[in-house]
Amino acid sequence: MCNFNKQNEDTKMLIHLFMTKSAGTIGGVNYLLALIEAIKEKRPSPLMQKGCQIASNNTIIKWNKVVFKDKLTILETVLNAHKSSETPNFNILREKNEKKRKAIINMVKTLAPIEFVVTPQNHKDGLGFSFKVFDIMEEENVTINPIFLAMFFCSAEFTKKALKYDSV
Repeated sequence: MCNFNKQNEDTKMLIHLFMTKSAGTIGGVNYLLALIEAIKEKRPSPLMQKGCQIASNNTIIKWNKVVFKDKLTILETVLNAHKSSETPNFNILREKNEKKRKAIINMVKTLAPIEFVVTPQNHKDGLGFSFKVFDIMEEENVTINPIFLAMFFCSAEFTKKALKYDSV
């Protein structure tokens, strides 16, 4: 999940392209990395910030809904299960335990409308970008957006590798 080298080629390219273009819309790679570092500094979790925003010196990320501890715990449990499996495009609904599956579905319904908007603090640096929590949302298939993972759960090293990635 947060090991860039274990991602499939399509995911690597998607993350690389998105991060490269995104960095350009907020003033550059250093601004993006500074924002990710600011996100990592927030405790207990950046997603639980009451103001629904985090700012670095040059950029700010805002979202439209606070994530409560119970939903975050379910998300972290799903992510920990994915960490050990190391399979790309992990379908989070592939849970055999019906009680856990229902909790995951409720978490998906809660987090699906959340949209993250990243903007530079100086409008001359660019227009910014946005992303959602989930990449694919179908009836029996829900995958977590790799950009969301990179911004909130993976290290800055993951993003650095993504930015330097060359498919050749």
